[in-house]
Amino acid sequence: MYAIIATGGKQYKVSVGDTVKVELLNAEVGSTVTLDVLAIMTDGEVKAGDQLNGANVSAEVTAHGKGRKINIFTYKAKKNVRKRQGHRQPYTELKILGINA
Repeated sequence: MYAIIATGGKQYKVSVGDTVKVELLNAEVGSTVTLDVLAIMTDGEVKAGDQLNGANVSAEVTAHGKGRKINIFTYKAKKNVRKRQGHRQPYTELKILGINA
């Protein structure tokens, strides 16, 4: 059994017990959050759309953090213009507790 969830503008395929890194959520570590479900696969049968009345996925927030550093370097040839910039994307780590169909 697995579910397709949507959070942070992205979609993830999750099962019970999985650990997923998603966009930063406004939740405390140790708290439980519920996520929107787009589709559920159970016993070879896919449910989506209107068949998902009240379906959700419960997950526990295990950690917050930052991803690996991405270096951005831009320049203009023959002009001695150079710019270096770095970025670390914040994330929330979730452990999937249950899929409520």
